Amino acid sequence: QVQVVESGGGLVQPGGSLRLSCTASGNIQSVFIMGWYRQTQETERELIATISSGGATNYADSAEDRFVISRDYAKKMSYLQMNGLKPEDTAVYYCSLRQRRNVLTKYSEYWGRGTQVTVSS
Repeated sequence: QVQVVESGGGLVQPGGSLRLSCTASGNIQSVFIMGWYRQTQETERELIATISSGGATNYADSAEDRFVISRDYAKKMSYLQMNGLKPEDTAVYYCSLRQRRNVLTKYSEYWGRGTQVTVSS
């Protein structure tokens, strides 16, 4: 099994920055993709960005140029640096890890419980 835990959320003023961390542990394959998502009570969970174990990144349009995803492969951690935060960025932020045992098996995705980010003055 794989466990995923997010941390780093909190209250921040508009225009501020926050860095979220995600730690994965357990039976992790050498190739995987880690992603950051967010969700509010009014919206479905939406993708922000993903990063592969090789370092390739992919961003949703919603990330604009304010969010940066990175990872530490050895520690099986990913980070989401969020800058210029706006009240509309308020949400629960989730981390996921997606992997498969080999090319013949399906992908499995593991989720954390989320961390709350509130942007307010």
